[in-house]
Amino acid sequence: MPRLNANEPFIHPNCAVSHSKFGRYVEIGAGSRVANSVFGDYSYCDRTCDIANAVIGKFANIASFTRIGATDHPMEKASQHHFLYRSQDYWDDADVDEDWFSHRASRVAYVGHDTWIGHGAMIKPEIKIGNGAIVASGAIVTKDVAPYTIVGGNTAQLIRNRYSRAVAEAMEQLAWWDWDHDRLRRALPDFRALSAEAFLEKYA
Repeated sequence: MPRLNANEPFIHPNCAVSHSKFGRYVEIGAGSRVANSVFGDYSYCDRTCDIANAVIGKFANIASFTRIGATDHPMEKASQHHFLYRSQDYWDDADVDEDWFSHRASRVAYVGHDTWIGHGAMIKPEIKIGNGAIVASGAIVTKDVAPYTIVGGNTAQLIRNRYSRAVAEAMEQLAWWDWDHDRLRRALPDFRALSAEAFLEKYA
């Protein structure tokens, strides 16, 4: 029997999950935190990830120790410390700053379909990672990443295109990530054996 299923996510031990939704065949690695986020079908994160205020597409591959939607501090204020917005932790008569937390939650990071986010990468709030893109290990992403490109470094810069523009556009049009589970299974031998170009010749 398959380890993953369409009915509920496979959440490993010691995870902190709040206000989040999960598609089919999703896996959340041990010790990860997922808050105010959505995971599309078949996406997973490995161990000890920190994902907040994010929309993750389908078939996303998120390596361990990745941080997506890293929260920020109120740099324009007199202080940027927790006491400004987690005030109830310091005084009996002070409440949390709901406006600040709403502001944080509104700054959503987007990770596209069939993406690969390398070990220890960080994706800042309001960044969009295009379909099929690769973010190298340790990269800090502060700008949008185009579909089917590979970026790396601090701050992340283009390394190269994953496919030619024609192949990338054709793959986006094919949108195999929207195929149903049975069709994916039938095409599995071709996913394994064919190049992207040959796969498009057969299925596009």
